[in-house]
Amino acid sequence: MRLSLVPRPAEFYELFTEAGANALEAAQKAETRFREFPNSSVTQADVKATEHEGDRITRDLIRLLNTQYVTPFDREDIFALATAIDDVVDHIEEATDLLELYGVESPTRQSIEQARILAAAVGHLSSALGALKGQRGIQEELIKLKELEDEGDRVLRDAIADLFRDERIDPLTVIRWKDIFEALEDALDAAETAANVVGNIVVKNA
Repeated sequence: MRLSLVPRPAEFYELFTEAGANALEAAQKAETRFREFPNSSVTQADVKATEHEGDRITRDLIRLLNTQYVTPFDREDIFALATAIDDVVDHIEEATDLLELYGVESPTRQSIEQARILAAAVGHLSSALGALKGQRGIQEELIKLKELEDEGDRVLRDAIADLFRDERIDPLTVIRWKDIFEALEDALDAAETAANVVGNIVVKNA
C-alpha cells in the first residue's frame, strides 16, 4: 500500500465527526429500544445497521491512516480513537441484543435510566469529536461525559443491589439482568475510554 505525500487532514476530522454522529445514533436507538421495549419503534436490526455503519467508518479511518504520510495528530492516537469509538457502538449493540436473547418481558427502571445516561454521554463524545479540528469546547464536553459516567456507576450499583435484595427473584432473572446492566455499563465505560483518547490528543496538540 503506497503512502500519499499529499496531506488530507480534513478527511480525518470528517470521519471522526461521522463516527461520533453514528455512535450517538446508536445510543439514541438503544435508549428508545429500552424505554419502549417490548413494543419498541426501534428494532434490533435498526441498531445492528448502525453498528455495521460504525464498522464501515472505522475501516475508512484505518485505510486513510495507512495511506497517509502526514496525519493531523499521532498515528497511534488516530488508531486508538477509531477503535475506541467502534467499541462504543459494539457494546451498545450487544446490550440491546440481550433484551431479545434473554426473553425480557419489560425493561427495569434502572436499565431505562442507564440507557438515558448512555445516550447523554455519547452525545458529549460526539460533540467533542466534532470539535477536534478547532479544539474548542472539548474539555467541557469531556467533563460532562465523566460526570455522567460517575452517575452511571451509581445507577449500576443500585440496580445490582436491588437484584440481590429481593430473595423472591428467580436466580435466572438475576443473572440475565446483571448481564444487561453490565453490558450497558460497558458501553458507557467505552465512551469514557474514547473521551480519554480525545483528551490526550488535545493535550498533545495544544
